[in-house]
Amino acid sequence: MDKKELYEYLRGELIVSCQALPGEPLYREEGGVMCLMAQAAKNAGVKAIRAQGIVDIKQIKEQTNLPVIGIIKKSYPGYATYITATMDEVDKLVEAGSDIIALDCTNRERGDGKTPSEFVKEIKEKYPNIVLMADISNLEEAIEAEKAGVDFVGTTMNGYTPYTTVSKKFDPSLVKEIVKNVKIPVIAEGKIHEPKEAKAALEAGAHCMVVGGAITRPQEITSRFLAELK
Repeated sequence: MDKKELYEYLRGELIVSCQALPGEPLYREEGGVMCLMAQAAKNAGVKAIRAQGIVDIKQIKEQTNLPVIGIIKKSYPGYATYITATMDEVDKLVEAGSDIIALDCTNRERGDGKTPSEFVKEIKEKYPNIVLMADISNLEEAIEAEKAGVDFVGTTMNGYTPYTTVSKKFDPSLVKEIVKNVKIPVIAEGKIHEPKEAKAALEAGAHCMVVGGAITRPQEITSRFLAELK
């Protein structure tokens, strides 16, 4: 589907993030686990998936035939960012058939010296028809990302940058603030742990929302239960 169709397809929808990283119990280098998580989400009625890594992205698309927001988490020396940090990751995500590619657009250090806006423009020049989602942590970054030419902004990194660490819970007021100041769709993501928070995201004006840890990360879910009991 083209960009306009994708916008409408995702309007008001829940996107489930199916990710496992090396060292986690559900991670397998050969895959085979996250695609089943994605299938379970599809069976429940979910219409799109966010996934990490080429193996999982390809398997999820084959298993579910759902649109995928693709990312690659990889750390580089000199980079504070690690979500789709370089063009090498973008190239691989394009080849894997990602429908949307998400990347860190926070104002943190990049080893190549580029600003997030410069990186976005470089991607758009190489792939004019690409659909990009900017993972940001505050209003300023959302506005800058829109100016750079991204197609969606997501609150993914709120609470995870040095200047937003005060944000410990999902903040619908940030969604509302961003919606007022940008024209592109806003995706609520990050720290959405309960259905009522997902509903609050839509009420704040989010185009759609991404939920991961509360659905597909049993270790994280269990830790929250244990922390509450203690």
